[in-house]
Amino acid sequence: MESQNPNLACAICLERFSVPVTIPCGHTFCQKCIKEHWDTKSKSGLAPQCPICQERFSPRPALKRNVSLSLLTETVSSSSGSSSASSSCREALLRGGEGARALLLCDRHKKPLVYFCRQDKGSVCCECAIRECVSHDKVLLEVERDNQELLLERKSKEVGKLIEDTETRIMELTENISTAQVTLEQTSTWASIKFSALMKTLVEKQEATENFILEQKEASISEAQGRLRELKEQRQKLAESQEQMLELHSLTDTQLIQESLLVEVPRLEDIPVDFTPNLQERLTGIVDVLSRVSKLVSEDLEKAVSTAVVQDKQDSPQDKRPVLAVVPSTAAPCRPDGKEGLGAYRCALTFDPRTANEHLFLSLENRRAEHLTSGPRPGPAHLARFDHTWQVLCFQSFTQGQHYWELEVSKPWAYLGVTYEAIPRKEKGKRCMVGMNELSWSLQLDERQLSAWHNGRREPLVGHSQHRRVGMLLDYEAGTLTYYGDGQTRLHAFHCAFNRALFPACWIGEGVSITLCST
Repeated sequence: MESQNPNLACAICLERFSVPVTIPCGHTFCQKCIKEHWDTKSKSGLAPQCPICQERFSPRPALKRNVSLSLLTETVSSSSGSSSASSSCREALLRGGEGARALLLCDRHKKPLVYFCRQDKGSVCCECAIRECVSHDKVLLEVERDNQELLLERKSKEVGKLIEDTETRIMELTENISTAQVTLEQTSTWASIKFSALMKTLVEKQEATENFILEQKEASISEAQGRLRELKEQRQKLAESQEQMLELHSLTDTQLIQESLLVEVPRLEDIPVDFTPNLQERLTGIVDVLSRVSKLVSEDLEKAVSTAVVQDKQDSPQDKRPVLAVVPSTAAPCRPDGKEGLGAYRCALTFDPRTANEHLFLSLENRRAEHLTSGPRPGPAHLARFDHTWQVLCFQSFTQGQHYWELEVSKPWAYLGVTYEAIPRKEKGKRCMVGMNELSWSLQLDERQLSAWHNGRREPLVGHSQHRRVGMLLDYEAGTLTYYGDGQTRLHAFHCAFNRALFPACWIGEGVSITLCST
């Protein structure tokens, strides 16, 4: 009886042996059961092994019938019931040893769950596999577990990568928020300074104009009143002359004739009575400017503010960009009066060899840059170097405060300015030049004319074009970059809302040298 002879049952099908075969490790199974078991493993790319002790075999052993056990099983007749199957299952688990994974039993047949049916997406025993899932795609349970563990590992790596990407995005957004806060604060400060400066200038010019008008008014009225007094004095003289003539009528004939010969009509100076002050003519220039300013404030500025407010309400936050205003400048320089005032902001600069184009030679402890006519001097490649543009940046950069420096130029063929660090460096063409992109501002020195450049747009400047020494004053918070020529002559000023570190930059023409002045 199987219940009394557990060693006569196959550990795979839990039934009495049918053609028992013994494999090299010593365990015995039905020939069909162990063959199907190894065939299934082979399809999954796994080597044959014992289902009980897990010993692997290479190559696959030949299956030979265990004659003694066959004779024994043929002489034993027993019935198989649920209790016998359960006992065999328990015996099979006990024989599995510590190296085998614990097997769960089928609820219906009380046999070990050894297969995974991919069609039904569930675990099945041998009987289920033969009777109900015979045409389904099946695989050993442990093989499917290995496959799923591999999938889980890949999914875990994917989730880990997503976590890293999310952390990177969090850091990037945090940095962008910090940068945006600085940019917005600087823009707000710049706008406040500009409005305050404009109102201060208007108040000052209003006071000066009103004082001038008052002086002119007092002078004109005083002059007219002087004329009026002179006319009254002439009237008094005429009245006295007339009274004298009337008195002659009371004299005798001889006396009247003699006295009348002596009387003369007074000769009076001609005093003009027209009074038309020329104050309006003298104020024509002021009136013209005030008219244009009134239009700018009441129409253009109103329209610009309204457009900005409406756009701010319509645009989504991610569409917004920091505003970088560029105003053609004819305004007064933002600096103290006199050379000593500029000297208070003087700073020491040096050129950065890593950025210098191969045509430029640095000397005087990197304070002098010369464009060699002998051709390029190859140097080590560097990401910061300008490959095709005759340009060099300074080591120093500015993110706040007021700074003044001077450059001595040998010949008027150069561009002097400032730039953000992100200026292109490896491209061909003018976009890498300071002033030819949205990241930089420059003053072009030319034999014929000075020009101001930003974002590739040129503004011709009036005045003397050749200057041996050029001074530059950067007021970061006020958003001004002002140029001065020889003798502190103001050449031009940019008005911008700076939002990143600014590096002094020079484009140097062939045969030209530029020196950063120390005094």
